[in-house]
Amino acid sequence: MSPAGGAPRSGPGPAEEPERGARAGRQARKQVLLRLDPQVYEALARWAGEELRSANAQIEFLLRRALAESGRLPGGAAPIPPRGRPRADPES
Repeated sequence: MSPAGGAPRSGPGPAEEPERGARAGRQARKQVLLRLDPQVYEALARWAGEELRSANAQIEFLLRRALAESGRLPGGAAPIPPRGRPRADPES
């Protein structure tokens, strides 16, 4: 059911359509619902802001680091995309 209590959504909305083309040829990222203590989230958000990351990117960074340190990071895991705006094409 939709948040407003109306009919359930069918298919991606207009804002989701452009992502489909950008992700062609690679596996879509998984979405996970995460419940955190509000104080833990605030501390995480501050830390992320200091490192110029979103809270979501900070969580992924920390999980990857923990997996790597424990020897559990899969070898085929794609690297985290670099922070910031994509670089201009050097050929143009």
